[in-house]
Amino acid sequence: MHRFAFVIHPIDVKRDAARKYPIARYLPESWVESLLKRKEPMVVSKITGVRSITGVETEGWFIGCPLSPRMMLSLPLDFVYQKIIRCGQIAQELGAEIIGLGAFTSVVGDGGITIAKNLEIAVTTGNSYTVATAIEAAVEGARRMGIAMEEATVAVVGATGSIGRTCAEALAPVAERILLLGRDASRLEPIAAQLRERARGSVGVSTDISRDLPAADVVITVTSAVDAVIYPKDLKVGAVVVDVARPRDVSVRVARERDDVLVIEGGLVAVPGEVDFGFDFGFPPRTAYACMSETMMLALEGRIENFTLGKEVSLTQVEQTQQMARKHGFRLAGFRSFERAITEEEIEQIRQRAESRRRTAQTPVQA
Repeated sequence: MHRFAFVIHPIDVKRDAARKYPIARYLPESWVESLLKRKEPMVVSKITGVRSITGVETEGWFIGCPLSPRMMLSLPLDFVYQKIIRCGQIAQELGAEIIGLGAFTSVVGDGGITIAKNLEIAVTTGNSYTVATAIEAAVEGARRMGIAMEEATVAVVGATGSIGRTCAEALAPVAERILLLGRDASRLEPIAAQLRERARGSVGVSTDISRDLPAADVVITVTSAVDAVIYPKDLKVGAVVVDVARPRDVSVRVARERDDVLVIEGGLVAVPGEVDFGFDFGFPPRTAYACMSETMMLALEGRIENFTLGKEVSLTQVEQTQQMARKHGFRLAGFRSFERAITEEEIEQIRQRAESRRRTAQTPVQA
């Protein structure tokens, strides 16, 4: 049996820290972060029951890195690296052969390359399977909302990142228009130029979400922002949004104010077997993020190697994770929106409301 580990860390400092230290919910966030900074990485739980449909099994551990996204962006990079490397060393001591970097630990610095150089075990960010599931969720969400991808404008928010760029690359031959959004036009333009060589339709770039995102029928958003970047006014009636980012990119206001758009939490996967994660991160039983699932699949497959590292993800890697997922029985979990399951009936209601509002908007006003 090949064993794995996966690094997790607090996303919402007060809420997540309070799961282990209840007093944290009563303290100022800055105090909680100050306390976390002094803590050492630690074993959070043991993961058992991961069993492939081929019969192969694996087990592993969640290793907790006591840094929030804001802390990882503001503290000295060497300090952050030391914390993540220590997580890997703990995994080594436990007997893990490969470790996955979760959430911001896969984003900070050079995307896991430095971490891998300082460990004796293999490292992956899990971004390849994250791309695969984001694309699958976008296509399936569009289908359920009655959107034809070949007639759609697909926007990728955070298109200069490894996940966003590869999502755009995969969907460019399919969509009528690709819109790349980011903070730096000079970094977006070279990506757009490469995509135009294989795109079915036009490829545009923008640094202005509020101006240009409302034109998108389908949105994949995967920035490394600490706070929300997409608000109710930014979305087209009937749009599908796949939010892959953690912390999420889509403001919770969208859930309250826009009942005519479908927002999906990207990268959620049903894991095969009678899985016990030993830790409640708010998902239904046997459900995990795609990045976690990539780490498990590599262990099941016996591919003890650095798999997805750095700031680029290739379509070949994406396809390989899809093949491993089919082989071992990993699949896209049912849709979730703002941390709750969303039913087929609710999706149909969203679609009908969107159609009704589009018709109303098109009806001429009588003099």
